[in-house]
Amino acid sequence: MNDKNNVFAIDKVLVRTAFNNAASAYDDVAVLQREVGNRMLERLDLIRINPERILDVGAGTGRCSKKLAQRYKHAQIVALDIALSMLRTARRRTPPLKRWFGKHAWLCGDAENLPIGDDSMEMVYSNLTLQWCTDLDNTFSGFHRVLRKGGLLMFSSFGPDTLKELRYSWSQVDPYTHVNTFIDMHDIGDALIRTGFTDPVMDVEYVTLTYKDVMQLMRELKAIGAHNVTAGRQRGLTGAGRLNALVETYEQFRRDGVLPTTYEVIYGHAWVLESPQRPSGTRHASKIPLSSVRRHSDG
Repeated sequence: MNDKNNVFAIDKVLVRTAFNNAASAYDDVAVLQREVGNRMLERLDLIRINPERILDVGAGTGRCSKKLAQRYKHAQIVALDIALSMLRTARRRTPPLKRWFGKHAWLCGDAENLPIGDDSMEMVYSNLTLQWCTDLDNTFSGFHRVLRKGGLLMFSSFGPDTLKELRYSWSQVDPYTHVNTFIDMHDIGDALIRTGFTDPVMDVEYVTLTYKDVMQLMRELKAIGAHNVTAGRQRGLTGAGRLNALVETYEQFRRDGVLPTTYEVIYGHAWVLESPQRPSGTRHASKIPLSSVRRHSDG
């Protein structure tokens, strides 16, 4: 995935730009993202942990950060996102007293290069962010690095069957990549083991959303920032002819008057051993003391 010649390689600059542009309207359309986050939080009911510090990676507009703070009332929540506009939206929604005198913190950064000190968190929580990472081993190594002994990683991501109808339809229109690639659950599990995590538990569910037409689907993807950011994408505008061909091809999936769109949702969690050995090859990011990000201003 991190090969620069790979047509599915992810352009992080485009990822940041897309989510910055989507921040203002994100919550109005991110129905699936919100539901997956809620289901992840419900899974915490089955896990015994009382974290003092939680890193919410890919926090977006802060919905999950807020609910984590409600669940773990004495914990400090550090909301990290690659898009500053997302974090500004999240911070504005926090009551002023909690914003200035509470434990909550907002930090703009990349999940693959965490600006967080070693062994500083008891939980890393990440809802639907891994699919935007170019190197899963490096990402998990960073999560492992910032977690303390006995710490928990809890995450969700999209699997390979996500948007399979849209991917197939575009493949019949032109040779470009129009849909991001997604990592298989078993490959995620292997990456967890390679990077030093233990006792990984994962499962998958399929969710089908329906649309009146394919253009409605594409407008929604754009509204949540889920643009095509692959290296093999077409540069420039897509002509009307190809769009019409896409619409016609996607129509073969219509059932009961609507068009289905499949999402394969992967849920997982894993632990850092009480006496772990740091995996070899772990990359260390620049470290910022948490105290310095508590008073992050809206700038």
